[in-house]
Amino acid sequence: MGKRIIAQRRGKGTPTYKSPSHRYAGKVQYLYPSKEVMEGEVVDIIHDTGRDAPLVVIKLDDGREMFNIAHEGSYVGMKIKIGNHNDISAGNILPIKNVPEGYAVYNIEINPFDGGKLVRSPGNYAVVLSHDKDKTIVKLPSRKLKEVNPDSRVTLGIVAGGERDTKPFVKAGNKYHAMKARNKLYPVTSKTAMNAIDHKFGGSSFGIPKTVSRNAPPGRKAGSIAAKRTGVRKTRSQ
Repeated sequence: MGKRIIAQRRGKGTPTYKSPSHRYAGKVQYLYPSKEVMEGEVVDIIHDTGRDAPLVVIKLDDGREMFNIAHEGSYVGMKIKIGNHNDISAGNILPIKNVPEGYAVYNIEINPFDGGKLVRSPGNYAVVLSHDKDKTIVKLPSRKLKEVNPDSRVTLGIVAGGERDTKPFVKAGNKYHAMKARNKLYPVTSKTAMNAIDHKFGGSSFGIPKTVSRNAPPGRKAGSIAAKRTGVRKTRSQ
């Protein structure tokens, strides 16, 4: 019997493929509020080795400090409002129910006080589409519509660093260090160059069907997924 393919091994969640926590500057999450509306000041903008987007260090008026993902236009000395308010300014943190429809938001909580889970990559943002009594619908960067709790907190604006991937790596060493910082598998071997025991496409795979069921688990979905037909389509000669 062959080995698990790479996608299956990565999805299992072993330390080999986990992103090392010591490379991160800190945990990016909203703090529990000590009062209904708090004010903070951006005291620093830092680069986090384990992330693509820059981080802002916010010092709250109660003396605590928190990390948040920077938005486009962040600067040191910027004032931030956090809590149940209606100040619609980029960088402010507030419940999504207070955000008017059509505004861009990021670092969205799925459930209240989970710290922020969705839309955290550089250049990304979600759009608030509609509000209801018990839910708010947002349009994610993937164009998928997502229902979130109206009390979930968000940050107004667009995540900074959106054009970082336009600069070429130029040298293989730069690519190596970028992938190593996130513990990504690099370099990646072509599947057809592997032995038959290592991957479904390895070895002499000619004549072996590579179609897989639509109901197969994610790690097994390699090749033609739920293909209705395969091969070169033949045309009738006139």
